Amino acid sequence: MSSSASPQLSLKDKLYAYAQLMRIDRPIGTLLLLWPTLWALWLANEGMPPWHLLVIFTVGVFIMRAAGCVINDYADRNFDGHVERTQHRPLAAGKIAPRNALILFAGLGIAAFALVCLTNTFTIALSFGGIALATCYPFMKRHTHLPQLVLGAAFSWGIPMAFSASLNELPPTAWLVFTANLLWTVVYDTQYAMVDRDDDLKIGIKSTAILFGEQDKMIIGCLQGLTIMSLIVLANRFDLGFAFYMSLAVATGLFVYQQILIRGRERQACFKAFLSNNYVGAAIFAGVALSYIN
Repeated sequence: MSSSASPQLSLKDKLYAYAQLMRIDRPIGTLLLLWPTLWALWLANEGMPPWHLLVIFTVGVFIMRAAGCVINDYADRNFDGHVERTQHRPLAAGKIAPRNALILFAGLGIAAFALVCLTNTFTIALSFGGIALATCYPFMKRHTHLPQLVLGAAFSWGIPMAFSASLNELPPTAWLVFTANLLWTVVYDTQYAMVDRDDDLKIGIKSTAILFGEQDKMIIGCLQGLTIMSLIVLANRFDLGFAFYMSLAVATGLFVYQQILIRGRERQACFKAFLSNNYVGAAIFAGVALSYIN
């Protein structure tokens, strides 16, 4: 594969390639990052957060997810061409030069930091942890079978930031929300890794799907159970109402549905299970939001 941008691309094609690099055409990752951030904003404010925080964190989620995708594809640019699902990504296909991807990543990082500067000093300090996690996650696949755990921390980092921006402090309960989301992230990203397991084994990429092996479905089920248990504890700590427990029932039903989908470990079925987690996040948010409506 060529490592430089193709001169034959029209302006329209170049813009589309950059949109693909930032996954603007695939919003599922953005939504999976957005839902727990919204949980945290509503929990920290005991209901609807101030509009300026809602805008800052919503826009920040979109920017940081785009930045994470850019650095992920940069790190994987020499591997993606060998994986069925990723072989047509812009960097792997030579549509965008690696140097340009790094420039874009830096620009997105600066934009995200500018948004954080509209909050408070504590949140600004926490933001450095978020950018560090987003930057190092793609390279973890070379060194550990637990990159999904690092991704879980990265996808959960908006939670303590939302609490600190709302309260100018970090209560212990924020880490309970963080833990619940961390467990859930490992669930859905392991399902995602199951799609690529055969290709990853060939090229030496590591993942929890490979680590869990034949026990993958059972371990995912255990993690799903721990996620629900963490959310029940969360409900007790935040004194959430009936609506939240109904949302947990919906989430549990979706987890059962995911187990049915992944039972044969087929690529498309595992990917469908991964995608259904959007509804898990939405259901939990609905339960949190409705619990604060008097």
